[in-house]
Amino acid sequence: MYSKILVAYNGTPESRHALQECIRLTPGANTQVHLLVVMTPTPIVLAGEFVAAVPTIDEEQAEREAMSQVLEAGRRLLAEAGLNVTPHLEVGEPVTVIADLVNKFGIDLVIVGHSRKKPFALRWWRGSMDAVLVDKVRCSVLVAAEPKGG
Repeated sequence: MYSKILVAYNGTPESRHALQECIRLTPGANTQVHLLVVMTPTPIVLAGEFVAAVPTIDEEQAEREAMSQVLEAGRRLLAEAGLNVTPHLEVGEPVTVIADLVNKFGIDLVIVGHSRKKPFALRWWRGSMDAVLVDKVRCSVLVAAEPKGG
């Protein structure tokens, strides 16, 4: 039985499969479920003396608020299933953030969603340096996919 589970969630249908998989595991009352939403920072493009694609404070705040709502919706779904949930809203590259939380909290299992329609679960599996999640974490990884025909 896993005692500390990290569920990666971003509000997409495939990440919702990760929430459902966590619920299906029916972890015990003492299991800690960490629900993670990662905001990926907007890349800053430098071209000579010019800077492009710098988000405004209002845009960053709007994204933070939107992702906070996504996190709360996921937390509520897991809590309604009777799970002990600790929400986390982090900024960074998803693979790096997941690996950091695995180490920080001693996570036993990471659950990520995967769509059969998208190549290789791009958001969760690959970081900016093409690092593979399973090589970065020292715990089990459960890939929750949509059911066949779904």
